[in-house]
Amino acid sequence: MSFTEVASGVFVHQGRYELQSPENKGDMANASFVIGSDAVAVIDTLGSAKVGRELRSAIKAVTDKPIRYVINSHMHPDHVFGNAAFKEDNPQFVGHHKLARGLSARASQYLAANKEMLGPEAFDGCEIILPTVSVQDRLSLDLGGRTLLLEAQKTAHTDNDLIVTDSATDTVFLADLLFSGAIPTLDGSIRGWLALIEQLEQRKAARVIPGHGPHAMQLPEAMHDEQRYWSVVAADVRKLIKEGKTIQDATKSAGFSERGKWELFDQYHVRNVTAAFAELEWE
Repeated sequence: MSFTEVASGVFVHQGRYELQSPENKGDMANASFVIGSDAVAVIDTLGSAKVGRELRSAIKAVTDKPIRYVINSHMHPDHVFGNAAFKEDNPQFVGHHKLARGLSARASQYLAANKEMLGPEAFDGCEIILPTVSVQDRLSLDLGGRTLLLEAQKTAHTDNDLIVTDSATDTVFLADLLFSGAIPTLDGSIRGWLALIEQLEQRKAARVIPGHGPHAMQLPEAMHDEQRYWSVVAADVRKLIKEGKTIQDATKSAGFSERGKWELFDQYHVRNVTAAFAELEWE
């Protein structure tokens, strides 16, 4: 497993633009780790215990400092199913205060779906691990010589998104609040996400790390494609609602001008339109 050191002590692995499969073992998202003078924090653990063990081995090859924290940016399996690989380190598992509820509610669904997609060999060892530390608003984690600031967000990509900032290098981990190249996926609120994007475009940072995309990007440019996509979807859906069209009509036309601009468009776009319609029809 390869990592790029994007800033001093900050390492990022870039996942593939793919659906989970036996071949990729759930390695489809970005995962990171930050090394302090005393300890290490892992930010997201990928999509299976098997690839999580590869992630852990890669960290151990870089540093012998203890893994004190495993931070889950949100509840989706491609970011949390590698947690099991870190149990032997006895870390604190850290997440949004709504993460435990979200994971518990979907546990059986997530386990069954990922077992089918990954296959029994790649899925072996996967389990739901709930957070031991929850972030209500803001929480600081001390790694020794550097502090990570965790900020719980309002509903956007999901209802349990975290933003993590490394104080030492001004690196901001946006996780799946930022997709680049691979199409964003909506499991929260399109209105909330668009509002958050406006805030993030005003934010100052040395670099931002997406949940899917390059190892590092720059604000505000990093948000532009995602903002355009959600703005097009929202405008098209609102127009169809105003015209009295149905959700079925929307899934055949809304946002299709974005096709060809995103990886995995055909796999996720209709689902995004369906979620957006269900939200916006009640405005």
